[in-house]
Amino acid sequence: MLQQLLTLFGFFSLVLALVFWVNRAVSLLDWLISGGQGGRAFLELTFLSLPTLLANLLPIAAFAATVYTTNKLSAESEMVVVQAAGYSPYRLARPIVVFGLIATLLVTLLSHLLVPLSQRELDLRRAQISSDVTARFLNEGTFVHLADGLTFYVRDITPAGELEDVYLSNTADPQSRQSFQASRALIVNEDGVPLLLMFDGMSQVYQKDDKRLAVTKFESFAYSLEGLISAPSTPKQTMRSTTSTNLLSADPAIRDQIGATQNERLAEVASRTNKALQSLTVALVGFAALIVGGFSRFGLWRQVLLAIVLLVVIKSADNSLEGLIGKEPALWPLRFSATFAGIGLAYLLLWKAAHPQIRRRPA
Repeated sequence: MLQQLLTLFGFFSLVLALVFWVNRAVSLLDWLISGGQGGRAFLELTFLSLPTLLANLLPIAAFAATVYTTNKLSAESEMVVVQAAGYSPYRLARPIVVFGLIATLLVTLLSHLLVPLSQRELDLRRAQISSDVTARFLNEGTFVHLADGLTFYVRDITPAGELEDVYLSNTADPQSRQSFQASRALIVNEDGVPLLLMFDGMSQVYQKDDKRLAVTKFESFAYSLEGLISAPSTPKQTMRSTTSTNLLSADPAIRDQIGATQNERLAEVASRTNKALQSLTVALVGFAALIVGGFSRFGLWRQVLLAIVLLVVIKSADNSLEGLIGKEPALWPLRFSATFAGIGLAYLLLWKAAHPQIRRRPA
């Protein structure tokens, strides 16, 4: 049974991940294409977003795997044979508990470590993409208007980021017109100021009042792009991009950078822990809801519906607690209420399945 659970757990995780990934990939592609990025950036951001996606989907996959396996065993009468051999519902629930603990450990690793690390790297990569002037503003063989009166042209951009055969025109000043031509150029960051370094070129300055044209040849020339292009900056670290160990540490530097109170940090760690424990809870609830009805020739569709309803109730209560704690972080110990209530509910259903003689008598 455990082997079937793990196999279906992997299958449902893959299916759910693909469904949610396709939904998010559309908006991600639009953002990257508008920023002039290619397929490599798309793959990098997709890979970095996987831990967050899996941490949210694995509890649902655990529930689906449990319900499907239990329903399959019941439909093939294997569950009836095992119960007739003297196995109690509590003993039958042992593989579910082991399976739930495995899923819990996976989500724990993701929530407390991999998700914050990937979120931090994702924030850095997005900041780099947003500040990548070569991708955002420069298109090969096209005149690009960087700002009012400022036009730029580049014939080719090498894989190393070097610009070949560039032209820059500045007509922002009503009294003069500047233009630069260079065989090659580079965009660098000098003390936080983006500069356009041009090599082997020529500058022309035309004064409109006296109609004079000054031509100067140069081997190298630096043109400041300050105010036109924002220099890349390191994004501020947040609670989402901080591991649970660092959130619980007493390092003043981390606390100052995050800018969160102790209760807010404890609430974040509690939320991550609760997300992991939900894998065990939903698996037990799904199994207990299906086994409580016993065998039926018409299938377990009522029990499956009951399991889905209980899952919705538990998740709704958990989301309500999340909103409450978001407003009042000091209430973070209540974060586990819905999860533990789900475990208690699963125990009550198993107890009822272990005592089939208890039935509601007709009036």
